[in-house]
Amino acid sequence: MICLFLSIFAYIFQSGWTGVNERTFIAVKPDGVQRRLVGEILRRFEKRGFKLVGLKLVQASEDLLKEHYWDLRGKPFFRGLISYMSSGPIVAMVWEGMDVVKMARKMMGETNPADSLPGTIRGDFCVEVGRNVIHGSDSVESAQKEISLWFRQSELNCWEDTSSHWVYN
Repeated sequence: MICLFLSIFAYIFQSGWTGVNERTFIAVKPDGVQRRLVGEILRRFEKRGFKLVGLKLVQASEDLLKEHYWDLRGKPFFRGLISYMSSGPIVAMVWEGMDVVKMARKMMGETNPADSLPGTIRGDFCVEVGRNVIHGSDSVESAQKEISLWFRQSELNCWEDTSSHWVYN
């Protein structure tokens, strides 16, 4: 019940999921799934101390992808992006934790793998920007939009992480 209340509160007050309760949307793209990197990516987020609250394997429709990438619709690579993202299954996830949006972006590395440092997901596993393995929300606002696009509220789990006192002060 408390999760439902917090979700409604977060929806009404767009900055509601902040602090330890901040959430982000992460997707392992079709190339990451095909290359069997899902477990490694999950491991990195778990080891960092973030809490997984949503997870599913989906074959995304073109309509869903067009809505997700709406802001890129005018770019010359848009059609190719939609084709690539609909070419295979995607692992969609919602992670929760302190500054998870910002931290996830750092963990992923730069959009262009050539600019990503070793130790980041893209720095370790990617060569070119067109196959960069992972997507992550770039702001709390986009995370809220993306989470609501990919997950129904009933698909998100609110659970007590008994190790959180070992992660947060």
